[in-house]
Amino acid sequence: MTEQALSRGHIYERKPALRRWLFVHKWSSLICTLFLLLICITGLPLVLRDEIDGLLDDALPYAQVAEGTPNVSLDRVVEASRKLYPGETILSVFVDDDEPKIMVFMASSWEAFKANRRSLHSIRFDAHTGDVLKQTKPFGEDGLTFLQLMLSLHRDLFAGLAGELFLGAMALLFIAAIVSGIAIYGPFMRKLDFGTVRAARSPRLKWLDLHNLLGVVTVGWALVVGATGVINELSTPLFALWQQTDVRAMLAPLQGKPVPHTSELSSPQAAYDTVKAAFPDMTATSVVYPGSPFGSPFHYVVWTKGKEPLTSRLFSPVLVDARSGALVSAVTMPWYLRALELSRPLHFGDYGGMPLKIIWVVLDLATIFVLGSGLYLWLARSQAAKTQQRPAAALPLSSPGAAE
Repeated sequence: MTEQALSRGHIYERKPALRRWLFVHKWSSLICTLFLLLICITGLPLVLRDEIDGLLDDALPYAQVAEGTPNVSLDRVVEASRKLYPGETILSVFVDDDEPKIMVFMASSWEAFKANRRSLHSIRFDAHTGDVLKQTKPFGEDGLTFLQLMLSLHRDLFAGLAGELFLGAMALLFIAAIVSGIAIYGPFMRKLDFGTVRAARSPRLKWLDLHNLLGVVTVGWALVVGATGVINELSTPLFALWQQTDVRAMLAPLQGKPVPHTSELSSPQAAYDTVKAAFPDMTATSVVYPGSPFGSPFHYVVWTKGKEPLTSRLFSPVLVDARSGALVSAVTMPWYLRALELSRPLHFGDYGGMPLKIIWVVLDLATIFVLGSGLYLWLARSQAAKTQQRPAAALPLSSPGAAE
């Protein structure tokens, strides 16, 4: 037995707590590693999804217009959408504040959309001219795009809510592996300078040192991404909780009243303008039609966001009476949905532009190495343990183990 192995054995004997941390680190890592590798690999292109989407986008180009040209009316794009798909239901209208585009999302009905959230399709309009730039079919009908494939694997493994909860559990195990790794790092590295890589020793020792070094370097980032990943995977039950509590209480006085028919709906542009005038320090981003599973059957829900870098990620809904177009109220989002809103851009490094995205990519690659090296170390150790258990007569005299 080597001096290192003896020393490690003494550590185990003196510190039973360390044995428990090693147990947690080993099994939490083994259970989640393959899934975390998939999440990290699919997460790489998602960090750069805006840039990749721009390169792969086959939509018609935006019209060249004079600076300050106003957007066309939302009523106009809604009417054009209904002419393109008569009999279908408009779900929402999104006004992009980064590019001159307006997106209209449609489905055959609200019932069809509630039964299958991927049944919607979209129409992209030039915000300045009202021209149709691109139309999409429901999710998957034309085959998945590269980014759709990456997002579906990253978010739920094509398994819906069950997949989201499963990956959330894997993220929790990842956090347990990180915390336990921190706990065992000190005792095992106390005789070595920080950053030491024993390249001249065995390949397994070299990989162990690299695994520990990159694990420590990425620990803060990995904890942030792991924690925000857990929160993101809980988005469906969190929104359902909000719907069943706050939204239900807010709509209780309207129970029993007739739901407005499509022909009774007021102008979506008027609802949009009403909210913009009432909240000048906010940016109105979308108008969700009555009937949404995360909205109201009696109101337009106009989503707004702040204009500062941080508040631009905090969205707040405003209710507008769908029949009269009158402003009803601004809805206060509960703390758990605020946490969800903050975690989404942080998870993908979407707060600081390209520099932060590059940092996220580098740290993601480092985490892939940590996960892969951890798997290699476990396999190498298992193989070494099997070799040591073989009868001595079966070992070749020139075995490296015999030299130790």
